[in-house]
Amino acid sequence: MAKNTSMEEFEALLNESFEIDTPDEGSVVKGRVIAIEAGQAIIDVGYKMEGRVDLKEFAGPGEEPNLKVGDEVEVYLDRVENARGEASISREKARREEAWDRLEQAYAKEERVDGAIFGRVKGGFTVDLGGAVAFLPGSQVDVRPVRDAGPLMGLKQPFQILKMDRRRGNIVVSRRAILEESRAEQRAEVISNLREGQVVDGVVKNITEYGAFVDLGGVDGLLHVTDMAWRRVNHPSEILSIGENVKVQVVKINKETHRISLGMKQLQSDPWDTVAEKFPIGSVHKGRVTNITDYGAFVELEAGVEGLVHVSEMSWTKKNVHPGKIVSTSQEVDVMVLEIDEQKRRVSLGLKQTMRNPWEVFAETHPAGTQIEGEVKNITEFGLFVGLDGDIDGMVHLSDLSWDQRGEDAIQNYRKGDVVRAAVQEVDVDKERISLSIKALENDTMTEAVDGVKRGSIVTATVTAIEDGGIEVEYNGVKSFIRRSDLARDRQDQRPERFQVGDNVDARVTNIDTKTRRLGLSIKAREIAEEKEAIDQYGSSDSGASLGDILGAALKNRG
Repeated sequence: MAKNTSMEEFEALLNESFEIDTPDEGSVVKGRVIAIEAGQAIIDVGYKMEGRVDLKEFAGPGEEPNLKVGDEVEVYLDRVENARGEASISREKARREEAWDRLEQAYAKEERVDGAIFGRVKGGFTVDLGGAVAFLPGSQVDVRPVRDAGPLMGLKQPFQILKMDRRRGNIVVSRRAILEESRAEQRAEVISNLREGQVVDGVVKNITEYGAFVDLGGVDGLLHVTDMAWRRVNHPSEILSIGENVKVQVVKINKETHRISLGMKQLQSDPWDTVAEKFPIGSVHKGRVTNITDYGAFVELEAGVEGLVHVSEMSWTKKNVHPGKIVSTSQEVDVMVLEIDEQKRRVSLGLKQTMRNPWEVFAETHPAGTQIEGEVKNITEFGLFVGLDGDIDGMVHLSDLSWDQRGEDAIQNYRKGDVVRAAVQEVDVDKERISLSIKALENDTMTEAVDGVKRGSIVTATVTAIEDGGIEVEYNGVKSFIRRSDLARDRQDQRPERFQVGDNVDARVTNIDTKTRRLGLSIKAREIAEEKEAIDQYGSSDSGASLGDILGAALKNRG
């Protein structure tokens, strides 16, 4: 009995020793390198167990393996015995467990971790963080898009952990965050040494439409296109090229945003300092058209000095024309300085002032009465516009078209494009108006007809028409209308039907209006005048004759 008991105790102690000395599978154990052969390390993990691990598993990210016989290392025990009778161990899995512990601590403390980019995957890269593999998104590689990541592969460098999930085995890291942080530190240091007004050297790093970015040694400044030169610069590439060394002045530093504004023109003399002296008001200069807008054209007088020719100052005659139809970009033109505003840095220029006013020239060369010939440019309800020398127009009013016809009727005889002759009536230079007359070239039939005729004259006219209200008569080609009340002194004789077309009637001239071209005639007025004359002539005698005898004698003598 005693013997059996001692045997049971021995077996229990033996089993206990096995349990104590034999490590659990799936755990990290310590071992010692006992040999290195064929690219592998042979490691004794205790209890007469050995295993093999590839040397590359002992290399850190971006490093060569550094291992020698006798080194103590930690490995991961997969199985106690494999098919070859060896322990199945892995340094990589051990490193992964170590790495996750280390990385979780670094993530909690927001510390940087070292790693090396070793592969490319969809959307980014894989990074070895010393045993754990992380994902580096393409947008987190650098502060600017990277076209070729080749030079970055395999290099040991710091990363920032953005997020990690040990259960899922996910880690996302950023290289960009590290660069931005160091860049911000470097930028802050450089900016702290800069002062507004300071002149510094820089290198053109990038060119855009609105300016250029200049590297001042770790920090970029913006050189706006308007600060490159005093003259107009359409695109920065006219002046600068990428990689060019430039001398610039610090114009402004924004301490909050760390934005730096630079200038080149500030290192040159301001041309506006001598504008008033070089370009006095009223002086004429040659300039180059630099820009054309709806409201005028900009003309460069010299580098850095531009003036505006307003559309109203471009042409004497082209009033409602786009400036682009009068001048073209880069064209050289003569302009007159009209106004200078040094405070607003503006120069007002005139193009038409360098040419003579065509209305003044016309007035000098075409005094009143001068005959002209021109094309009908336009027909309106109040007259004709005729094209004249100097690209100007003259107007023939309705009343100046014909002696004999009403203006409304006479204008129907003309068409656009007709060439007409007319006489100059008046030139108003200030109002830019020229009055012409077509009828002035013809003799006025009325003037000839009433030549020598005065109010009170007795004329003989021919009846041309009988109407209810009176009769129409004609005298020397001039028509007149004698109203019913003027056909006779006696009311019973004031009947138009008493007359026939072709009859000659004597009438007294009551009115001559050359403007309305009307001749006023009255038979009644003639009879009254004759009666008065007879009384004056015969009534003063002492013959004792009656009024009837006097009138009868007067009529007999007249007959």
